[in-house]
Amino acid sequence: MRIEKLFLAFLFLGVFLLAFVYITLGGLFYEQLKDFKGFIDTIRDFTVLNAILISLSASFVSTLIAFVFGVPLAYLLAREDFAGRSFLEGTLDIPMMIPHIVAGIALYCVFMRSGLIGAPLEKIGIIFTDTFLGIVVAMLFMSFPYLVNTAKEGFRSVDVRLENVARSLGASPWKVFREISFPLAFPSIFNGVVLCWARGISEFSAVLILAYFPKSAPILIYEKFTTFGLASSRPISVLLILICLLIFVFLRKPKGRKE
Repeated sequence: MRIEKLFLAFLFLGVFLLAFVYITLGGLFYEQLKDFKGFIDTIRDFTVLNAILISLSASFVSTLIAFVFGVPLAYLLAREDFAGRSFLEGTLDIPMMIPHIVAGIALYCVFMRSGLIGAPLEKIGIIFTDTFLGIVVAMLFMSFPYLVNTAKEGFRSVDVRLENVARSLGASPWKVFREISFPLAFPSIFNGVVLCWARGISEFSAVLILAYFPKSAPILIYEKFTTFGLASSRPISVLLILICLLIFVFLRKPKGRKE
């Protein structure tokens, strides 16, 4: 009985946040239903679809980069105790703490055509400002901590004794990582990938500063809102939410639970 009361109490508290989300998004959808024709026209607008595709694809690329470089780093932070680890972990959290517009300015200073990285790479034809690559860089900077932190906690949840037993039986460190550590931590890593991708899709300020063009979905929504008002920006917002909702519901689909 106590467990049931605790469950009801926690459910009551949790419903507050759920209601906050449902009311906010529900109000947006309700207002858009009054102009259903405008929503249909938005679905048929190539500019809108292209902007959403840019957001999805750029976030996918940035997440892939974060995965390749972030998972090994997460494993190192989870398994090794070395001087300066706390400082390093704090440094990795900075993109989540600073204002996004500040991150955009910092990225622009480094990746602009005369910047520390932008200048030498421009000589070989690699340009970041107002390019798809610039969008990827902005998304990567703002989203990779979500993947690293989540993967790190996943690796920490893996019993180190399993790794030690495998090593004692002659398995190489790479084989232990590939066949024990990574598979057992994969649920957390996958959650980190989803969070990283979602965060990239939603990034606005850093992308606005570094790569206004080609227009990603948040940039297009901002431009429509400031130029034509709510009626023009709302249907794009609804369409982006619907697409992301379908994608993430599929990614979060229960895989079955062992009894």
